[in-house]
Amino acid sequence: MSIVTVVGNPRSGSRTLTVATKAAETLANRLGIPAGDVVDLAGLAPALFSPEPSPGVEVALELLLDASILIVASPTYKGTYTGLLKSFLDKLPNQALAGKFAVPLLVLGDPKHSLAVEVHLRPLLVELGANVPTPGLAVLESHIPDLDPLLTTWTDRLLPQLPTHPPTDPADGAISQVADQEVPSLTDRPEVLT
Repeated sequence: MSIVTVVGNPRSGSRTLTVATKAAETLANRLGIPAGDVVDLAGLAPALFSPEPSPGVEVALELLLDASILIVASPTYKGTYTGLLKSFLDKLPNQALAGKFAVPLLVLGDPKHSLAVEVHLRPLLVELGANVPTPGLAVLESHIPDLDPLLTTWTDRLLPQLPTHPPTDPADGAISQVADQEVPSLTDRPEVLT
């Protein structure tokens, strides 16, 4: 089992990167696995929009395809995820994330955007075929200095929905591994860390 974190903030060294890597570390520690690779799209932005193929983009896409669990993170821009993240994910083929778990994460400047993680980012990941546990993680920028208790609470809610081991047969789908567990309704509010 492996975790890959994708950060769709156009600024390198962003707060989104900080939150996403800390979320991946917290989740990985609880699962007893390494935190895995981080794909910071800020460094790939010029290549993403170039008409020429980019080895860096291809490597980043392969990392996603090889992962069991993805942390897909973005700041909120105009109430949703960034165009940079969307452009990167658009390079994936249809249903490319089938059998994988993808965890949506948004960093918010304003709590009024807290549902964007469920209303905008979740459907994108589902469209790509991912199993998307609930709730997504919406973190207010003002709470970044004290992430540990917030991430612990969120991880406690997330863990029962994740596989304890990767699926051996992709046709079985990873969702079968959590079928006997109680899974919160898709209408649950995202974990808004206020």
